[in-house]
Amino acid sequence: MNSIDKIGKGDKKVQGRSWIIGAALLALFLGALDALVMSAAMPTIITELGGLHLYAWVYSAYFLARAVSLPVFGKLSDLYATKRLFLFSIGLFVLASVAAGASPSMGFLVAARVFQGIGAGGIFALVYVVLSDVALPGQRAKTLSLASSIWGISSLIGPTLGGGIVTFFSWRWIFLMNLPLGIFSLVGIFYFFKEFREKPGQVHLDWAGVLCMTGFILGLLILVMVGGRELPWDSVWLILLAMVTLLLGGGFYLVEKRAKDPVLNFKFFKIPGFALGNIIAFCASLSTFSLFAYAPLFLQGALGASPLQVGYAMLSLSLGWSLGSLLLGRVMHRVGQKRATLAGVLLMVLGTGLTLGFSRETSMTQCFLVFQVVGLGMGFITLSTLLIVQDSLNPEDLGVGTSFHQFARTLGGTIGVGICGGMVTSRLMDGLEAAGSQLPQAIVSRLHESMENLFQAEFQAMIPEGAGKILQEAVANGVYSAFVIVFVVSLISLMLVAFLPGKSS
Repeated sequence: MNSIDKIGKGDKKVQGRSWIIGAALLALFLGALDALVMSAAMPTIITELGGLHLYAWVYSAYFLARAVSLPVFGKLSDLYATKRLFLFSIGLFVLASVAAGASPSMGFLVAARVFQGIGAGGIFALVYVVLSDVALPGQRAKTLSLASSIWGISSLIGPTLGGGIVTFFSWRWIFLMNLPLGIFSLVGIFYFFKEFREKPGQVHLDWAGVLCMTGFILGLLILVMVGGRELPWDSVWLILLAMVTLLLGGGFYLVEKRAKDPVLNFKFFKIPGFALGNIIAFCASLSTFSLFAYAPLFLQGALGASPLQVGYAMLSLSLGWSLGSLLLGRVMHRVGQKRATLAGVLLMVLGTGLTLGFSRETSMTQCFLVFQVVGLGMGFITLSTLLIVQDSLNPEDLGVGTSFHQFARTLGGTIGVGICGGMVTSRLMDGLEAAGSQLPQAIVSRLHESMENLFQAEFQAMIPEGAGKILQEAVANGVYSAFVIVFVVSLISLMLVAFLPGKSS
C-alpha cells in the first residue's frame, strides 16, 4: 500500500492531504512574509528602541541563522520524525516572534531574530520535504509548485501589510501576528501529518560535521556580506576570518570523509543530477537576486522612477517567478525535467541579455517585461532543478537533497549580491570622481557611505539642478557592470544544462 493511503480512504484521504498541504504552506507563508514586512517597520523600530548601530543586524542575524539551519534540518529530517521537527520549527519561530514583538531593546530584538531565523530555516527546509512526501505519484511537481505561489502572494501583500500595521497599529504586531497564523499551522500538522518515509532505527548524528559545517557557512556568508563594504578586503579581521573559514571548510571535508553517517555525503557530488542541478540553481539565484538588489538602483537612480514604479517593476520579477513555477508544475509530466530546465535557462539568458540594452532612455514598460521574462525563467529553473536533485538521490536522502538545493540558492544569491555590490560601487565611484567638481562633495561622501542613500528624499534634495544627469549617468554605468555579471552567469547555466541527465519526470 502506498504510504499516502495511510491518511485515509476516499474523500477523507483527499481532505487529510489538503490539510497537510495547507498547514505546510501557511508555515512557509510565515517565513516568506517576515523579511518583506520588516522593511516597512524598521524606521519606527529604530525611533522607539534606538540602537541604530544594530540596524543591519536585525536582518543579518535572521538571514545567517536561517542559512545555517537549512542544511542541518534537512539532514535531521532523514534521521528523525519529520512531524516533530516541523512542529519544533514552527513553534520556535512563533515563540521567537512573540519575543521579538515584546522586545525592550534593539539587542533583545536581534537575539530574538536569531531564533526566528533558526525556526525559519527549519520551516523552509521541511516544507518542501513534507510537500514531496505527501504528493501523489506523478504529482510531485504540481504539489511543489504550490510553494511558489506563497512567495508571489508574500511579495504582493508583504510591503503593504507591513506599512499598514505600522501606520494603524504598532510595529510589534509585525511579529505578534505570527502567533495566530502559527497556531493554525501547528494544529494542522499535529492532527493530520503522517510519516511517509521509514527512518533508521539507530541514529549516528555527525555532531562534528554539524559544527564544522555551521562555522564554515557562517564564515563564508559573513565574508561575502561585509567584505569590500563594511570592511576592506585587506583588513586584518577579514583576513583572519577567511583563514578560520578555510580551516573549518577543510575540517568539514575531513570529518565527513570519516563519518559513519555524514551530514553531507561528498559522494553525492559525483552524481550528475545532484551536482549540476545544484550548480545551475546556484547560478540562477546569483543572477536573479543580483537583479533584485541592483535593478532598483538603476530604475530610481538612472531612470528617475518613483518608488511606486520601482516596486511594480520588481513585483513583476517576483510574480513571474511564481507564475513560471505554477505553470511548469502542471505540464512537467509532458515537458520533462531537462527540457524544463533548458527552457528556464533560455528565458533567463534572454531576459538578462536584454538588460545589457538598458539605458537612460529605457521605458518602465520595457523593464517590467524584461523582469517578467527573468522571473518566468527562474520559476522554471527552481522547480525543475529541485526535482532533478531529489530524483538523483535515494528516498532516504530526500531531506539532504531538498535542503541543499535551497542552500545552494541562498548561497548563490548572497555571493551574487556581494560580487555585484563591489562592482557597482567601484564603477559608480569612478564615474563620480571623473565628474570632478560638477558634483558636491557631500553627495559623493553620502554615496561612499551607502548606495541606499540614493533612495532617500533628503539626498535627492541635495542634488543641484545641473548635476542630476551626471549622477544618473554614473549610476547607469555602475549598475551596467552588474547586468554584465548576471548575463555571463546565465550563459554559464546554459552551458551546464547540456550535461544534465535526461529524465522525463
